Amino acid sequence: MPAPKPSVLGPLQPNRFRPPRGQKQIYLPNFTLTLLRTPFAPPNYATFITPLNLNKLDLKDYLYNLYGVEVLSVRSYVQQARVRQDKPGARLPKPRRWYRPRATKKMTIEMPATSPFIYPEAPTDFTAWDKETQERAQEEREKEQKLMGTERKRIPKDDGKTLREQAEELLKGKKAWRPGWMDWDVGGRPKGEIGAGVGM
Repeated sequence: MPAPKPSVLGPLQPNRFRPPRGQKQIYLPNFTLTLLRTPFAPPNYATFITPLNLNKLDLKDYLYNLYGVEVLSVRSYVQQARVRQDKPGARLPKPRRWYRPRATKKMTIEMPATSPFIYPEAPTDFTAWDKETQERAQEEREKEQKLMGTERKRIPKDDGKTLREQAEELLKGKKAWRPGWMDWDVGGRPKGEIGAGVGM
């Protein structure tokens, strides 16, 4: 009986083994992923801000099933926030009451070199988003926070003309006094410019 011939191994096939995909079906994800702009990273790398309870396998399945993005590797780290006094959003911060805000988790994925991702250029025209109105509203909110904070007594008040300046203008004849109710119609709408005096 002839001896069996030794089997010859064929050439190795790279990337032959593919890890199984997640089988958990989620139709309405209750989390948000934020894609960060990383201009100094290679085009096949992308960084996201993810929830603290999201792991690497969840991120790989999410990107593959929703966007068809193949992920080769994932690196994650948790960035702790700085300790601050009192909780954020407090109108009157209380000193010596320390509080640490929630930490931030970031994940960096590596994609195949054949499918790089190039972040779109930053817009220069913000007319569609009404940026000027948003900036003015932010300035007003910052002024209100300063007036409500602990330094409110040191900030000079900007309430327009004082009563003394208005009285001097009336005595010099620069403005004529009239009751304030004459500037409003029956429906409660202003007729025109309100005078310097105040109706009794």
